[in-house]
Amino acid sequence: MVKKDPKDLLSRKRTTITGETKLTDDTSSVTVTRPVLPSREKFNRLLDGIWNRKWLTNDGELVRALGDQLERYLKVRKLVLVSNGTVAIEIALRALNIKGEVITTPFTFSATTNVLLWTGLTPIWADINPETYNIDPDAVERKITKQTSAILAVHVYGNPCDVGRLKEISDEHDLRLIYDAAHAFGVKYRGHSILRYGDASTLSFHATKVFNTIEGGAIVSGDEAVYQKSKLMRNHGIRSEEEVVLPGTNAKLNEFEAAMGLCNLETVEENIRARKRLYERYRERLTGVGSVRFQTLTASKYNYSYMPVCLKNRNMRDRVYNGLAGVGIHARKYFFPLTVDFEYFGGRFRSLSGLESARLISDRVLCLPLSPDLGVGVVDHVCDKVIELINA
Repeated sequence: MVKKDPKDLLSRKRTTITGETKLTDDTSSVTVTRPVLPSREKFNRLLDGIWNRKWLTNDGELVRALGDQLERYLKVRKLVLVSNGTVAIEIALRALNIKGEVITTPFTFSATTNVLLWTGLTPIWADINPETYNIDPDAVERKITKQTSAILAVHVYGNPCDVGRLKEISDEHDLRLIYDAAHAFGVKYRGHSILRYGDASTLSFHATKVFNTIEGGAIVSGDEAVYQKSKLMRNHGIRSEEEVVLPGTNAKLNEFEAAMGLCNLETVEENIRARKRLYERYRERLTGVGSVRFQTLTASKYNYSYMPVCLKNRNMRDRVYNGLAGVGIHARKYFFPLTVDFEYFGGRFRSLSGLESARLISDRVLCLPLSPDLGVGVVDHVCDKVIELINA
């Protein structure tokens, strides 16, 4: 494959409708993110093999190939592919035999909290660091009780948590440590894969992620027992044709999704470079504008999965959000509201106090459009509108 210069990518017009990655300068409708699609020719070649083999699921050839290639790319071992990022967390929790209370963050996508409820666990929310947006280790420590069995932390927008301090806390209190790394594909901390930290990390390969398999996910654990148990759990606990050894579920990735992943993995570095250039353009244009603040990044290698900014207050954030929508720019209040504020929780969980920083960020955050197929002119257009609305 001939690699394209990212500078060239930012100077041309492109669209993903045909499955080819071409820049677009269309500002009539701009979404917060868009899926990356490979060339149809490349994808179709893999589809031909699926048709020839007539093997669609159950650990097929492409699924195995994708697993091997992801382990090499991410520089990890013991990676288990599953059908989505939510079930990845569920299997990790079950494989680690988590019971009782789990301390987690309220500043996350609802799946992180929902999976705790689905597995019969009690979420206990700790506040976040207002600079990194990740769970605050000191707040975690204050929430530990005799019922606490684990910490479920999130690398928010792919930004690494304070993994050193969280490990100290988990070791001191004999807790399991799980990372929701849904946003953190390819991210490194101090030169090492962020997936090497904790008892297990989980990934999402949803269509909108930096790397996608349409739907999909993975569990990474350095613990051989957790790895083997996770492989069994994703396929009903089946060890052999006549032997089922534990109560599992159906969480298998299929061959079509693996084909998408194999194609997208070839261009993921190119796409991350394009994301970085757009992210840096946003920073260049919006630094010093009004009360715009940016997330403090801690990664030694980042993937630029999102473009979050924090504004002065909720009123300004909502004014910018609505004003952008009025001209076809679809940003996202991500994450708003906090998971603790969803109606279905109904106040039935304790420890909702002490979340001041999480509420502060949730009320002010706005994720601006960022995907590798955006032209720099689109980013400038978005920035012009943001500045106009802030100063209105």
